[in-house]
Amino acid sequence: MLLTRQFRYPAYVNGHPGPLIEAVAGLLDERSPEDAIRREAEEEAGCRIAQPRRVFEAFMSPGSVTERLVFFVAEYGDADRTAAGGGVVAEGEDIEVLELTLDEALAMVGDGRIMDAKTVMLLQYAKMQGLLA
Repeated sequence: MLLTRQFRYPAYVNGHPGPLIEAVAGLLDERSPEDAIRREAEEEAGCRIAQPRRVFEAFMSPGSVTERLVFFVAEYGDADRTAAGGGVVAEGEDIEVLELTLDEALAMVGDGRIMDAKTVMLLQYAKMQGLLA
C-alpha cells in the first residue's frame, strides 16, 4: 500500500514532533471525488490509478466543521508508477512516499507512528475486508 509522510503545521503546534504518515488525500477544488483522488494519487504518490473504488464516506468532526471525506481504495502495480511522487513543489508540498504492507501499517497505528484518522480508518477497512491479505 502507498502512504505519504509530510509535515503538517496544525499537528506540530499540537505537540506532534514530526511529519505525519497519511493516505493520499486532497481537496476537491471543483472536481468530483473520483477525479480528485486520481489527481492526488499521481501528484503525491506518483501513481496513476485507473479505477478508484469508493468504499465509504464520513464526517470527521461533525460538531465543529463541515468536512465530509470520501474514502477510496484502488489497486496499483509497477506499470502504474508514473513518477517518484512528492507533491507539487509550487504548492509547498514536500512529500515522502512510503510503500508498506498492511501488517506494517497496522503495526504503525499500534505504536503511534500513524495518527491520522482518515488513514487509520482506511487501514481498518482494508483489514476488515481482507484486502492486501
